[in-house]
Parts: sequence; structure tokens; C-alpha cells
Amino acid sequence: MELEDVVLERIVPSPETVASIRERADRLKALVEDYVASHGITAEARFAGSFSKNTFLADPDLDLFLMFPPEVSPEDLRRIGLQAGEDILHGERMFSDHPYTRGVFEGIEVDMVPCFRIDSTEHLKSAVDRTPFHTAFIKSSLDEAGCNQVRLLKKFMKGIGTYGAEQDSRGFSGYLCEVLVVRFGSFRGVLEAASRWREHNVIEVRGRGPKMDAPLVVYDPVDNRRNVASAVHLDTMCLFIQAAREYLREPRMEFFFPNARAPMDRGVLEARIASHGSRLTAVRFPRPDAIEDNLQSQLWKTQNALAKRLDSFGFSVLRAEHAMDDTHMTVAFELECDVLPATHRHIGPPVWVDSAPFLERWKGNPHGEPFIENGHWVVVADRQYATAAAMLEREGPISGIGKELDTKTMEILDSEATIDTVDPLLLTELLDPRMPWENRRRTFNYRQAIGRPSGPVG
Repeated sequence: MELEDVVLERIVPSPETVASIRERADRLKALVEDYVASHGITAEARFAGSFSKNTFLADPDLDLFLMFPPEVSPEDLRRIGLQAGEDILHGERMFSDHPYTRGVFEGIEVDMVPCFRIDSTEHLKSAVDRTPFHTAFIKSSLDEAGCNQVRLLKKFMKGIGTYGAEQDSRGFSGYLCEVLVVRFGSFRGVLEAASRWREHNVIEVRGRGPKMDAPLVVYDPVDNRRNVASAVHLDTMCLFIQAAREYLREPRMEFFFPNARAPMDRGVLEARIASHGSRLTAVRFPRPDAIEDNLQSQLWKTQNALAKRLDSFGFSVLRAEHAMDDTHMTVAFELECDVLPATHRHIGPPVWVDSAPFLERWKGNPHGEPFIENGHWVVVADRQYATAAAMLEREGPISGIGKELDTKTMEILDSEATIDTVDPLLLTELLDPRMPWENRRRTFNYRQAIGRPSGPVG
């Protein structure tokens, strides 16, 4: 039996599972239709997402779209649609690109999404109006065998850590996986194509739209003005390319079902730091009460902003990782050094320009008078920050970190405190990065361990 057949035996939902979900979905739809009729609302209830397309893996969420006539105002759509979701699901209002309600119905998580019922994607009125067209396209393009090829691709993506278009995953959405299988015919066909991808690779299914600048461009077959792969980061695409190449050379179950990676203990972490000759630092914030997807985006922004600032002041960042749990948001850095000399070379103007202000400014400098080197005035000056901790304390709040992170509560940890305080699994990822399929003890990228997509599935 082929490896992929074995994987399918494990991931294709049983007929009993499908029937159970279908029965609950039918009851939910009937409940929504009764609600709409009894409240005099003109709207159609229609399922979208992976369950309706038969490409789900296990425990699917239901995406129920409440489709309003286009003449309804955006304000009324939002008000009526959110109220319906609240009354029926008794859930939480979520705000991503488009407002919707999340709740639980008979044990299944449900997103109820108001949208406009339009006859063409040329007449979009809201951010999610394309989704019913996505569902119709996939259902008309894939038979049962094709749906199973999508399941293989999704499971492969999950195993290597490239699945999900959320802000933290920066990867391949479920719909993108489906489109790729439609375009290349099978799971293996997608991998063979991906093994040849380069940056700015362009894929079209139903024609090419306007030129787009992104690491990967996949024109949406229902609206070629949109890039289905817009969420895919260059690094995520490259990880998929490498995984595709290695799987085609040697198919292994670890690509689909990698095992959990054990964190290093303190002694091993300290030995790893000593062997690198590096130092650690970390910043922690109390987790704000905000939508998880927004917080994940702000974690990336904070990591990138602080790394840039550390580099600019001479504390060279070797690697950075971040994580979020129920109480804290943490960014950890491995640095070449966290303490620098008290002085540094300050390069002034070329000698042939008016240098009087520079020379006057540094006259009597305690570390020596200005001197000429390579045509410029140079002086040995006090360094603004001799330690990474001091720099982060002063510069961190003005570095452009996530807007919902309170800089007054920012905790700065030195190397020893980082080892004492930060999750050892995060530090293991930081100090010993590996391809997911190379470590038989690793399940997923640490950053993807928490949560589910916070927006409707397209």
C-alpha cells in the first residue's frame, strides 16, 4: 500500500462522522431559516467552508453565511446579521476584516457570517462576498478523489507548519490548498510544481488578472483581481518548497504526523548558549483582552521592530522567536552579545566640508580628540546604550511595537532570567531550529500551537 493511502485511511472522516455532522448542520440551518422567517428578514442561509466542500480533516467548524439582498445597507447587514448570530448561537461577536458571530451548536463551533447575495464577484459589497463563489467553484471542480487529494495536502501542510492564513501562520489557507489541487490535479502534482517554484511565482487557474507583487501569486479563479496566496510569507513558501523536494525524494510519515518535540532542560539550554558564545534576552507583556489574530499580528510586528532596533544599536540578533499563551506574550532573542564596550567610533563629516561645528562639539572629548580616517572626521564617543536591557527599556516603547501591547507593563529579561522564565520549548525552538520533518519528536511550530483561525474560512 502506498504511503499516501495509509495516510488517507487515517485522515478521511468516517461515514458515521460525516452523517453526524450533517445532521447537526441540517438542524442548525433549519433553526436559522425559522429565525429569519419569524423575524421578517429577507436572507438566505448557506453553508461554506471545508465541510460543505467535503475537504475537511477532523472536527470541522461550520461556516454558515447569512446572505442578504444587495439593496440592504451595510449598516443593516451588520446590525441584523450580528443580532441573528447572537440570538441563535449565543456566541461572541468577532471582528476581523468583516464582522461575524462565533458560537457553538450541538458541540460544533460555528461562524455565522452576514454577507451580500450577489450574482457576480465584479459586484462585491463586503470582504466575504466571494466565499459562496469559492464553495461553488471547488464543489464543481473536485470529485471525491480530488477532495481526498486536498486532504493529503492539508495534512502535509499542517505537519510541516505551513498551513493557515492567520497572521501568525502566514501560510496556505484551506481554499488555497483546494485551488492548488484543482490546478495541478493531485497532492503529488502540487508538490512537483512547488519543487520548481521561485520567488514571485505566478499561478493561474481561470486566467490572469492584474500584475501583483507577492512571493507567491495565485489568481483567484472566481475573481482574478485577488491573490489567493496573499497571506503566504516568503519564508513559509520556501519551507513548503523544501518540504516538497525532500518528500518527493523520500516520502515519510513524519511529513504528515511528526511527533512532539521535547524541550531541552536547563542544563542543555545553557550548554547550547555556551557553545554558541551568545546571550539571550526576552521581553514579555501581559496578554491584552483582544482578538487572538490581531495579537498574533502584533507579536510579529513587535518581534521585527525590536530586532531591528537591537541590530541598529550593535546588539546583533542571531535569531528571534515569539509565543503567546493565556497570560503572556513573549518575544525571545539570541544575541551575539548583550553587553558592549562603553565607547564606540562615531564617524563625522568629510574633511572637505565645513567641519567647524563637529570639531567644536567634540573639543575636549574625554576619550580623545577627533582624528581623520578615510577622509572623514572620526571620534571615540560614549555609547548611548552599553547593554541590550538598557536599550530595550528606553527604545522599546518607541520602536513601533504592537499597538495593544502596554509598554508600561513590558518586562525585560536578561540572559539568566530568560532561561529561568521563558517556556523551555520556545527556547528550544530559538536555539535549535530544525525542519519539522527532521525531528521525530516535533509536532508543530511553537507559534502555531495556540488557537484556531479567527476569521471565516474562504
